[in-house]
Amino acid sequence: MTRTVETGATSGATSGAAAAWRQVLGSSRPVSWVNTAYPFAAAYLMAGGTGRVGVPELVVGALYFLVPYNLLMYGLNDVWDYESDLRNPRKGGIEGVVLSRRWHRLTVRAAVLSNVPFLVYLVLVGDVASTAVLAVSVFAVVAYSAPGLRFKERPVLDSATSSTHFVSPAVFGLALAGAAPTGPVLAALAGFLLWGMASQAFGAVQDVEADRAAAIGSVATWLGAARTVRGAMALYAAAGLVLLLGGPPVAWAAVLVVPYVVSIAPYRSLPDSRCEEAHAGWRRFLWLNLVTGFLVTQLLIAVAMGWL
Repeated sequence: MTRTVETGATSGATSGAAAAWRQVLGSSRPVSWVNTAYPFAAAYLMAGGTGRVGVPELVVGALYFLVPYNLLMYGLNDVWDYESDLRNPRKGGIEGVVLSRRWHRLTVRAAVLSNVPFLVYLVLVGDVASTAVLAVSVFAVVAYSAPGLRFKERPVLDSATSSTHFVSPAVFGLALAGAAPTGPVLAALAGFLLWGMASQAFGAVQDVEADRAAAIGSVATWLGAARTVRGAMALYAAAGLVLLLGGPPVAWAAVLVVPYVVSIAPYRSLPDSRCEEAHAGWRRFLWLNLVTGFLVTQLLIAVAMGWL
């Protein structure tokens, strides 16, 4: 009997630990991991990073922006936004877990402890410029949802900070590889930043009524649903224009913003009272990103092979 009890207790503890880590890992939004690891790796490789530094730095950097970075960004957000997440019908699936309060401390510890060794290594192998970029990147991740800062509740700054979360890994990759800030490179980064701002703004539209009820500010609660959608369309268009100004091969990527404009255009007159209808557009956005990522990859391969 004693052995049976011990086995059951061990099994229960193991099951509890597994459940805890599923929640912690789920809070890092696995579906979004590639959105931060890919910009770093692509920028580093296209800048010839393996020639200046080496493959280990590429691997460590990609792994950092794949999991620990996202755990710091989304895990801490789930801890600090717990109360509002409980009232958010979008939580609990592909768009993020509702992180049980009992795992908040574990999530914070996991986020910090998983980040520190990677950050120390990346600082040691980098220089002043790359370290400065990395510092800005990590600060933007924390400041977005940290109490006292809460950039996510400051209209326009919320969109700019969110976009920085995805653009800064690319900037860090370029800095780590010692790439020169040429016109095409700057155009690509500026276009990426504008695209990210547009995407964050549109993502906030579906929560306008819920955010207002909870006294949470955002670019969408400030402008309203319809004007925010139109602003996002303008930002997507501006991103395409900036890419065109970068000249070939960067200009070829300008066409990729068109599906995003078309996708959200049906919501350009959406009243605030029906803001949740934009959720269908947001789900479409998530899948559209996979197609765009594939096409960008093909473009980068073509450039690397000298076909463009």
